[in-house]
Order: sequence, then C-alpha cells, then structure tokens
Amino acid sequence: MLRRSLIQSSFLAVSASSLLLTAGLAQAAATVGQAAPDFTATDLNGKTVKLSDFKGKHVVLEWVNPNCPFVKKHYNSDNMQSVQKDAVAKGVVWLAINSTEKQSQDYMTPAQLSAWAKEKASPMTAMLMDEEGTIGKNYGARTTPHMYIVNPQGTLVYAGGIDSIPSGRVEDIKTATNYVKQGLGEALGGKPLSVATSAPYGCTVKYKS
Repeated sequence: MLRRSLIQSSFLAVSASSLLLTAGLAQAAATVGQAAPDFTATDLNGKTVKLSDFKGKHVVLEWVNPNCPFVKKHYNSDNMQSVQKDAVAKGVVWLAINSTEKQSQDYMTPAQLSAWAKEKASPMTAMLMDEEGTIGKNYGARTTPHMYIVNPQGTLVYAGGIDSIPSGRVEDIKTATNYVKQGLGEALGGKPLSVATSAPYGCTVKYKS
C-alpha cells in the first residue's frame, strides 16, 4: 500500500511538472494570424541566420531531433525530404531548428547534424542551433517534429503537426493528410489555409532546464 502511494505521488509530481511546462510554452507560444517572432541563430556552418532576412518568401520552420523515433519515421521513409524538396523547388525557405540542450543524450554537434542531414539527402535550406531553447520556447515548440509556416509578410499562418495521423507507423504516412504540404499549396496559391492549426505529435523537445 505504501509503495502504491509513493508511485501515485511520483506520478502526480511528474504530471504536475509536465503541465507546468506545457502551460509555460503555451503562454509563450507564437500565435497563428500574428507576426512570427523574429530570431537570430547560427547554422551548422557557423553562419548567422535571421528569420527577417527571408521576408518576402514563405518559410517553413521544422523542429527536429534525429534521435526521435517520430523524426526517424518521416526521414527514414523520405517523407520529410519529399515535402522539403517540393517546397524548396517552389521558392520556399525551409529552416530546421534543433533545440536539444547540450546535456541531453540526444544532443548532436553541428558536425554530427551536418553528417546526418547529408546522409538523409535533405534539401532543407539550413539547420539552426538553438541549444538554449530560446527560439523553441518563443514559438511554443513542444515536439519533434513541430511545424510552422510563415508567409511573405512575416505572419504565422500554420502551427502544428506535420500530418493528420499522430502515430509512429510509417504505413500511416500514405493515408494521412500532410498539413504542411497542403498548407503551402494553399498559401502559395493565395488562399487561406483550410487547416491553420493542429495538434503536434512526436518526442518532447529536450529543452535546457
């Protein structure tokens, strides 16, 4: 009985911590329909990149952690690269952001991330380092992947999951609605997005505490 009480207490403590983290991110989260928070970060080659540098273009932000099973689902199947390739070919800027803190076992150095992106043949525009978690927290990014679309005016027009089936099964990709691909198609066509927000799914972002 005592052991059961201790387990229940531990569970409640962890749940409370998770709720506080989620609430904090939700409070800070960027809002669809409003200006996307500008940021400055360093890419894998040490080059400084600013979101505002791409004003006049559509921009996709993708939170990524190569060690996450959900990220592996979309990259090992070439699903993410296919969406990236289609977007970049249409003039869209694709920025992957890694907010994993240095103390996490999932942390990868810029050199390791560069090798991974090359191995996966990803046509992303750049991958940005966010070890302090500043950018991720400003956007309220909770999972990897967590996807955002910014329009040429700098307004956030989509925030959420990559698709409509929140699972780790590769088989579900072909029957899911890819919200990023659909949203970009509508945005590039001058139409409002039919789905502007959705629930993100994946691994939790390994933020610095």
